[in-house]
This record gives sequence, C-alpha cells and structure tokens, in this order.
Amino acid sequence: MDILLYILLGLAAGVVIGRFMLRALFKAQEISAQNKAKKILREAESSAEILKKDKLLEAKERFLQMKTEHEQEINSKNNVINQRENSIKQKEQSINQKLENFTRKEQELDSLKKNLERQAEISKKKQEEVDALKNQHVQQLETIAGLSADDARNQLVENLKEEARTKAMIQIKDIVDEAKLTASKEAKKVVIQTIQRTATESAIENTVSIFNIESDEIKGRVIGREGRNIRALEAATGIEIIVDDTPEAIILSGFDPVRREIARLALHRLVTDGRIHPARIEEVVAKTKKQIEDEIVEIGERTVIDLGIHGLHPELIRMVGRMRYRSSYGQNLLQHSREVANFCATMAAELGLNVKLAKRAGLLHDIGKVPDDNPELPHAILGMQLAEKYKEHPEVCNAIGAHHDEVEMTSMISPIIQACDAISGARPGARREVVESYIKRLKELEELALSYPGVEKTFAIQAGRELRVVVESERVSDAESEILAADISNRIQTEMIYPGQIKVTVIRETRSVAYAK
Repeated sequence: MDILLYILLGLAAGVVIGRFMLRALFKAQEISAQNKAKKILREAESSAEILKKDKLLEAKERFLQMKTEHEQEINSKNNVINQRENSIKQKEQSINQKLENFTRKEQELDSLKKNLERQAEISKKKQEEVDALKNQHVQQLETIAGLSADDARNQLVENLKEEARTKAMIQIKDIVDEAKLTASKEAKKVVIQTIQRTATESAIENTVSIFNIESDEIKGRVIGREGRNIRALEAATGIEIIVDDTPEAIILSGFDPVRREIARLALHRLVTDGRIHPARIEEVVAKTKKQIEDEIVEIGERTVIDLGIHGLHPELIRMVGRMRYRSSYGQNLLQHSREVANFCATMAAELGLNVKLAKRAGLLHDIGKVPDDNPELPHAILGMQLAEKYKEHPEVCNAIGAHHDEVEMTSMISPIIQACDAISGARPGARREVVESYIKRLKELEELALSYPGVEKTFAIQAGRELRVVVESERVSDAESEILAADISNRIQTEMIYPGQIKVTVIRETRSVAYAK
C-alpha cells in the first residue's frame, strides 16, 4: 500500500516537473524565435537602407545625365539661333546697303528727269519756231502755185498710187508666168532626184519555197509510214508539202509567207535532228512559231533603228516586222515601206518640211495591211485607226488615211506620202497584180470556213484547189463534219468566183493520252 502511494506521488511529482520543464522549453523557444525575428528585421532594415542608397545614387546619375543632355541640346539650339541671327544681320546690312544705293539712284534719276524736262521745254520752243517758219513757207508756196497744201498732197498720192499699181501688176504677171514655166520643171526635178538617190530592188515574192536536201533517202523519212509524217507537218503548218521526182528538193507551197517560213525552218530542224514523227513535228513547229515571232520583233526594231525613227509603240514595231512576211501585189511590203520612207524623207528635205514626220508616215502608210482583223475596212483607214490608237502625230495619221484619198488631206506631208507610194509601186518589176488577187482569194477561202462554229483552223493548199478544215472533236461529231463540208462547199459555190473546182476536207481528230509512271 505504501509502495503504491510512493508510486503515485512519484508520478505526480514527474508530471509537475515535466510540465515545468515543458513550459521552460516553450519559453526558451519563444525567446529564440523573438531573437531570430529581431535579427531578420534588422537584416531587412539594413538591406532596405542599402537598396535605398543604391536607388538614390542611380537617380542622381540619371538626373545628371539628363541635365547634361539637356544642356547640350540647349547649347546646340543656341548655336543655331546665333547663326540665324548672324545671317539675318548680314541680310539686313545688305538690304540697308541696297536701299541706300536705290535712294542715291532715285536722286540721280530725279535730277536727270529735271534736266530732260528743261531740254524738252527748249525743244518745244524750237519746234514751235520751226512750225511757224514751215507754215509761212507753205503759205508762200500756195500763193505762188495757186493750190492748197492738202490738194497738192492728195494729187501727189493719187499719182503715186496709180504708178505703184501699174508696176505691181506688171511684176505679178511676170512672176506668175515664170512660176508656170518653172513649177512643173522644179517638181519633176525633185521627184527625179528623190528616185535617183534611193536604191530599189525588184519584187521577188512568190508562193513556193524550195527546201534542199542532201539525198533522196530523206524524202521517205519526211513522208513517214503511210504518209503520217507529211500529214502531221501539213496539219501543223497549213502548208502543202510536195514530195515529187524533183532531185534533192522538197517543195513547200502556200500563199502565207509566214507559214512557209515556219514550215521551212521546222523541216530543217527535223531533218538535222533526225527524229521525225508526229509528236516531234508538233513540238518543233510550236518552237519555230515562237522563234518567228521573236524574229518579227527583231526585224521591226532593226528597221526603225536603220531609218532613225524613235518613240514608236512596241505593237507598231511588231507590225513593221510582220511586213517582212507580207506582200502587196507581189512586192515585199517591208521593202516597199522602207522605200516610201526614204523617198518621203528626201522629198520633204527638198521642200523644207519635217523630215522625221515624213519618214515616219512613209514607213507606217501600209500598216493597215498587216492585221488580219477588220478585213471589211480599207487598209488606209485601218492603218489610220491603228496610228491614232497608239498616239501617233495627227499629221502622220492623216497621211496614212489619205494616201489613197479615203480621207481629206490636212497637211503637206499627206500628198508627199501619196506621191512616194506611187513612185515605189509604179517602177518596173515592182508589183504583180495576179499574185495579189490570188492571195486575196485564198484568204477569203480560209476566212469563210473559219466563220463556222467549232472550226479550229483552216488551210487553203494546192494553189487554192483544196481547203482543209480542222474542227474541234468535242464540238463537232462525225455526222456534223460531213454536213459542215457540204455547207462550206455550197457557200463557196454561191459567194466566190474561182477557176476549176475546190475540194473541201473536214478533219476531225480524237486523241487519247495517258502517262506511264
């Protein structure tokens, strides 16, 4: 029982002692925490003080820098103001000096004016004395002659008028007679000198080109298996390829010189390359057409450079190049236009007119023959419209439109163009009427067939005895192609005049293309 009591007392004493020790421990921890907090607070205050000092220093440095920049800017502005003030002072001094000079000259002018007025008064008095003496002298003469001064003056003037009129009529009659005698002579002299100073060439255009080959073996390759190569070449170029017994030659027949040249160059490339088949033919013909277009532009540029014509519109330059492949009554159109331009320049120089405008109008006078559209308009009117469209000089436009009397002439250059065009076309060997009418008939054949819907291309071949019409397979069926051939042939019979008969062939081709990859 006593042991239990002791144990309880020990436990109670342990609890009391433990609580006391625990309280002491908590107290010590609280004191330690307070010390740490004070230490942290002191460190924070120290760091804040340091940061505050750094910011103050940075603000002071920034202020000093801005102050320095501001002072520099103020100094720069002050320098500019000082310079302007100096300039204004110098100008003010110059103005003051000029004002002083002006005042001095004004005083001199006033003095001179007074002197002139005094001299004028003296002269006036002397003139009055002279007039009085003159009147006295006239009165004495009137008394002696028995006529007043006005009557004598009128009588003298009438006598002088009659004498002058008589001499003028005689001189005018002599001038008119001399002009009649010399005008025709001088005009012929100018024309003859113009012709003599310009070299000319004879017309060489035709409708057939000869393609020379090295051996007759090439003819077979050009024809191809069952004639497929020659058919492809004719279809692509619109030119009739004649392979006959002519040794080492293939004949290219067609009325369009551009097509013949494309066919000749394409055939030359094919023969040189050695690969001749329909696909290759189409590729080469397409490349050759592009080459001919570039060559046309180059020919136009070279022509205007040779003639010294500047500022011509690029489209007009291209049309000038196309003249190389056109003919007028068998005469090469570009050669004819160059001749007319040189004739006009020479004649304008002889007559004292504008040489550049005359040469420009001479080169462009037949530009209306080049475009394929508007065939119903005369080429002179069409050429005038093209010149107006591309902002040519009004005198040039009038000369183009009036060189065949379609419009009224409004400038001196217009009759010169008309005369020079006649000179170039009328010389021996210049033109052939038959060729021009033949080409016109072939063009009308092709245009007639092109007027039908679904027609893609038309080619008049075999000297106009055959018309080949290529149609679009998507728009025209086989049955419709037969009807189209009959319609075209009937229309040719009713609307055109032609020798012999014309064969109309409608070609409809369908292609299926696939690629192996």
